[in-house]
Amino acid sequence: MKLSRSRKKRTLALAVAAFAASLGVGIATEPAVAATCSDVDIVFARGSGELAGLGITGTPFVNSLKTNLTGKSVSSYAVNYAADLAQTSAGPGATDMTRHVKSVAASCPNTKFVLGGYSQGASVTDISIGIPTLLGSGETIPTNLAPRVAAVVVFGNPLALYGQHIPTASALYGSKAKEYCNLGDPVCAAGVNTLAHLTYGYDGSTTSGAAFAAAKVRALG
Repeated sequence: MKLSRSRKKRTLALAVAAFAASLGVGIATEPAVAATCSDVDIVFARGSGELAGLGITGTPFVNSLKTNLTGKSVSSYAVNYAADLAQTSAGPGATDMTRHVKSVAASCPNTKFVLGGYSQGASVTDISIGIPTLLGSGETIPTNLAPRVAAVVVFGNPLALYGQHIPTASALYGSKAKEYCNLGDPVCAAGVNTLAHLTYGYDGSTTSGAAFAAAKVRALG
């Protein structure tokens, strides 16, 4: 059973990588710390096998969120981690996400954050906000910075396979978290439909997630 699940995840990761390559997304990463402080910094972790950058889900999510936050300056950061097909890099990814947030928070006291991730990148986000997973461990965002995280939005989160969801698993971030899991998605719904895992970027999920995050940002002022 474990071997079957491992093979399934590897096959799916390869499909994600091929799909991302066909779209030509996920290769541009903005600087970790911008020359000037932004009102909002979006920190997103791509899925397994994707090229460095925001990825097939993070790119449309960030673009939609920027559109929803007209009147505010918005920067984005693609988490710098391996996103390996073996599913072993979520811990280091969480450490990079955490260190980025800490660095920007220290330099830019008025910047708010939106955190997000897709597939293994969702696990990166889970770990960074303090939710234990079976995909590794890493540094977590200090609790004193939690009020500056306006929203957490993830897509195809493996955490769901173990009966957990950020809205109920995190006392600090649950009320400002949103998860998207398509019916049949093998990564979050134990399904067999690989396509269900590849469509968050254009099935309305990223648009909906961006609207949710934008509302949370504006609620903070």
